[in-house]
Amino acid sequence: MGVPMKKNLPASLLLILALSQPALAAERNPADPYEPYNRVMFKVNDTADRYILTPVARGYRAVTPSPVRTGVSNFYNNLRDVVSVGSNLLRLDIEKAGTDLVRVGINSTFGLGGLINIADAGDMPNNKSKLGDTFASWGWKNSNYFIFPLSGPSTVRDSLGETMVGFYPIENAIFSQTAVKNTSMAIEIVDRREQLLNLTDSLDEAAFDKYAYTRDIFMKVRNKQLGIATPDDDIDIDDLVGSDDEITDESQAVEAAPDSINLNDEIDSEPESDSENNTSSTIWHVAPEQP
Repeated sequence: MGVPMKKNLPASLLLILALSQPALAAERNPADPYEPYNRVMFKVNDTADRYILTPVARGYRAVTPSPVRTGVSNFYNNLRDVVSVGSNLLRLDIEKAGTDLVRVGINSTFGLGGLINIADAGDMPNNKSKLGDTFASWGWKNSNYFIFPLSGPSTVRDSLGETMVGFYPIENAIFSQTAVKNTSMAIEIVDRREQLLNLTDSLDEAAFDKYAYTRDIFMKVRNKQLGIATPDDDIDIDDLVGSDDEITDESQAVEAAPDSINLNDEIDSEPESDSENNTSSTIWHVAPEQP
């Protein structure tokens, strides 16, 4: 999700990782070595989401007509296609990069600046590749679960990718004024959060460890997107992600929809609204090995 990044963030992340190492490693979940830090940050993110972002997202849904919300979502999906072009070029996937470029061209022109998703209506492949996918294609497939501050579920690999992209967000190429850029990024965050309302409401109503359940779902979805085999369990991943053409790399994740897995891109806010491929938000950004 497009939260502005400060230049000292990478050093801060390293410091957080160092301080989050527990004294008794034997008590850790081996698939979640940063669990002490992750749980603390999950609670921080969840509190901010509960009292700030969720009420704003509900208000946005209440006062904004569905066609307008769809247009806003389409606009930001089109921007993510631009990022996908660069990511696929870096991984030398010319076919996907070309498809992404055509999508951007069609939606930006005939789709009135991306407000209308003509490419999806024409059944064009929807890749939504991110820098984390590029790192995975270079060999960094397994990466530990990591809760990104004020963003959500992620992995060390994906968080690094989002941080790097955050130094120069795509909005910089479109808007020249800082106030306009910041407003645009804020609208994108609210839009992604609104799309996750139904999902997070169901999580809030369930009587289980919300952190562990969110982690397990996110990691299975993310591994599915990257083609990484996971142990059999009770969660049907095919119910959480789209078809092979839709699986790429996705934002608008769960919570911290949160950029991302964004599970954010996988879930419809309402039955009639369009869905995206990836997930990521405050809501969401896991894997079994050390980074």
